[in-house]
Amino acid sequence: MQKKYIYLGTLVVLLLASWYFLGADTSENASIVVTPTRGPFQVDITTTGELRAKNSTEITGPRGVRDFRIFQIKIQRLIPEGTVVQKGDFVAELDRSEITSKLQDAELEVQKVQSQFEQAQLDSALTLSQARDNLKNLEYTLEERQIAVEQSKYESPAVQRQAQIDLEKTQRQFEQDKKNYVTKVKQAEAKLREIEADLGKQQNDLSNIQRMIGSFTIKAPENGMVIYKRNRDGTKQVEGSSISAWDPVVAELPDFSVMESATYVNEVDIQQVEEGQNVDIGLDAMPEKKLTGEITDVANIGEQSPNSNSKVFEVVIRINEPDTVLRPAMTTSNKIHISSVDNALYVPLEAVQVQDSSNFVFKKDGLEMVMQQVILGLMNENDVVIKEGLADNDRIYLSVPPDTAGIRHIYLADEVIQKYKKKEKPKDEQKPAVQADEKRRRPSVAGSGRRGGFGNRGRNK
Repeated sequence: MQKKYIYLGTLVVLLLASWYFLGADTSENASIVVTPTRGPFQVDITTTGELRAKNSTEITGPRGVRDFRIFQIKIQRLIPEGTVVQKGDFVAELDRSEITSKLQDAELEVQKVQSQFEQAQLDSALTLSQARDNLKNLEYTLEERQIAVEQSKYESPAVQRQAQIDLEKTQRQFEQDKKNYVTKVKQAEAKLREIEADLGKQQNDLSNIQRMIGSFTIKAPENGMVIYKRNRDGTKQVEGSSISAWDPVVAELPDFSVMESATYVNEVDIQQVEEGQNVDIGLDAMPEKKLTGEITDVANIGEQSPNSNSKVFEVVIRINEPDTVLRPAMTTSNKIHISSVDNALYVPLEAVQVQDSSNFVFKKDGLEMVMQQVILGLMNENDVVIKEGLADNDRIYLSVPPDTAGIRHIYLADEVIQKYKKKEKPKDEQKPAVQADEKRRRPSVAGSGRRGGFGNRGRNK
């Protein structure tokens, strides 16, 4: 019986001890405590891109089809993408139905104008022949009038005068008809020249269409590997697609000696990206292969991201290492190096809280928890540099405790805060992307009362 009481007493003592060491500080033990990390700190932007050749030879369809009111041409046949071709090899066949219809129309138009030209020649010949006959008849009439004048000298003065008048009238008519004949000749020549010019134009159009039809069979302009052209919507030219008369490119022959990765950066981060920045590049198809690159171009104008309301900007990265295994359209993972610090003290973003426009962390100070004001530096997707407020061996909490009432605040000295304020740029000089990134990572202050009005600077997921 006595042993039973001893066992019960021992059990009660153990329970009380467990409650004291474990239960009394449940909230604290439930929180994750970490120490700041000391070492190199890197700010990167990670994107997905696609390989393409910096230089390439375009394989185009016929140019100038707009002159014949043809604006879209369908691709009937196209060799498989990746086919290695030699100069002059067959690449694609375009639909000739519309151009053939234009050819038939042009042939009919040439026949029509030829008929008009022949008709004009016949009309001119007939008209001028009649005019020449009239002149010949007037010559005979003029001769008769002269004879009548000679014979009238034996007649009365009135008869003589009448004969003279008839002669003069015939002479004037003859001179006028001679001038009219010259004018008719010029009119006939002008009309024939006009029709002849129209005929020449129609014949020239016919010749152009005949030559154009030959270019509907597309051949390789150089040696190389055929890569289909990519449209604005991201699709590629395939059999059944149509090419535009304004941009008749069907495929390309890329130059593999210099490759690029084309990627897109969102509008929040684009202001941090500049030409000349270094990039680490990986290939999804060959994870073991590591490449490096350099940004050579950053778009000034954004475009709508597919299936999203956000805007993105194209960034072109030149691959430093030439490699025969690189092929266009390979997917790349690009890590753009924005900035770095060789030796920095940094903590996870989750550990930083915001109160009254100031940054704080919850840290252990002996047996109590305090709120320590900190000055932030560079920030990446996971961590943020602490310029002032923490030491290497400090222990900080990754989350806000359930009850923050009565927690002591430790503020930095005014001269420390002013020192860093002087280093900051004025608002009107700050880059929009940095401001946007700050808004993204620093939500508005949440909660009040027991929570103390804290906003978490947690990572953007």
